[in-house]
Amino acid sequence: MAGVQTAATQLPLFADADEPDIMSGFSVRESGRAKRLSIKVFPRGRVEVVVPKRTRAADVREFVEAHADWIRNARASFAAEHPPEPFALPASVRLPGIDRNFCVRYERDDGSKSVRYRLRGNTVVLSGRTCDEVLCVAALKRWLVALGKKEMLPMLRALSSETNNPFKKMHVRGQKTCWGSHSSTGTISLNYCLMFLEPRHLRYVMIHELCHARHMNHSQRFWRLVGQFEPSYRRLDKDLNHCWKRIPTWLGIY
Repeated sequence: MAGVQTAATQLPLFADADEPDIMSGFSVRESGRAKRLSIKVFPRGRVEVVVPKRTRAADVREFVEAHADWIRNARASFAAEHPPEPFALPASVRLPGIDRNFCVRYERDDGSKSVRYRLRGNTVVLSGRTCDEVLCVAALKRWLVALGKKEMLPMLRALSSETNNPFKKMHVRGQKTCWGSHSSTGTISLNYCLMFLEPRHLRYVMIHELCHARHMNHSQRFWRLVGQFEPSYRRLDKDLNHCWKRIPTWLGIY
């Protein structure tokens, strides 16, 4: 969930030229805390392989191929429960967590090699090579990072004062494995996907991460502290296991 995470590096598993269809949508995350290789399948089919540092690429490939049947079955199970949604760039973006709604407009310029964003009131204008979906999504993610810093930092500061749990810095990222984290240096990282959730879930994740200022673990003392500021933390924490459904497909997170 929103537990403390170490810095992680996202690496492609296969080169595009030889990536088998069944192995598409993979990423490899190198973790200093991992003791062995593990695989996680996300509800929309993305697969993440977590490996200890300095793991050889050949060992990763062998591990994945040995678990290919399990991966196929997990993907099939998720697909049966949650039919895949077609990809489409958004015409609007609704962000309940911060109570904001935006329209998205695309201004195509085939002579451009990039896509830029600018904000006009409640309209996000993407201009440039907007025929390139990858560039458009990257621009929208940059906008979400900037918006997250503007909107979530005051909220985090207010909760820090309310709970008397300090932090030094806040980063906004598009993490694929957690909603938030709190480093040993006092930096809180929040996932911009939190803005797509309900305000109560955003508030809970902030409280959760702020409480790590006192307890850098998930001990009973940590949960007692969380409970002082959010009595419904058990239900909210459980809710987060299903909140991926609120994240739009075009973001490519889940």
